[in-house]
Amino acid sequence: MYSLTSEPFKLDRDVEAIAVPTGETIELPAGVVGYITQALGGSFTIFVDGSMFMILGHNADALGKEPLPAPILPVNATQQDVEQAVWAQLKTVYDPEIPVSIVELGLVYECEVKSTDSGYDVSIDMTLTAPGCGMGDVLVSDAATKIKLIPEVNQVNCQVVFDPPWDQSMMSDEAKLETGML
Repeated sequence: MYSLTSEPFKLDRDVEAIAVPTGETIELPAGVVGYITQALGGSFTIFVDGSMFMILGHNADALGKEPLPAPILPVNATQQDVEQAVWAQLKTVYDPEIPVSIVELGLVYECEVKSTDSGYDVSIDMTLTAPGCGMGDVLVSDAATKIKLIPEVNQVNCQVVFDPPWDQSMMSDEAKLETGML
């Protein structure tokens, strides 16, 4: 896991970037310079020419960084092992504007792991801090992508729900402390 930084960078190659807060995907060309302002959960928040972007972990090399290692399961993993791995992966999903994981923010409402003949299927109900958040699809995609990296996970269904509506009381004490609300 990485931390908050203000580290200059120069892109080593063209890279897909996600504009914050709109969620629009663009391509930044090799040679672009800027600053890494947040590096958490394997993803990076960067500033380029006054604009904020998110670079997902699988593109870490474009910033000269190493991607996080893939999750592993113990030999003869149980359903509980898989569920723990899912929660561990969810804890690596960060809002690019808030240095707190979606788990600590209280955005994950339900996590269901079902055994199948060929492995496990995972269903996640999650919400957003605000219904109109442009990063919603990005957070859902990041969560699903990271869960799919877990061995023996076959299908992942992440969906956004708004019932109950999210509020700050759903945040962990750690999240409240990190955001100055405690």
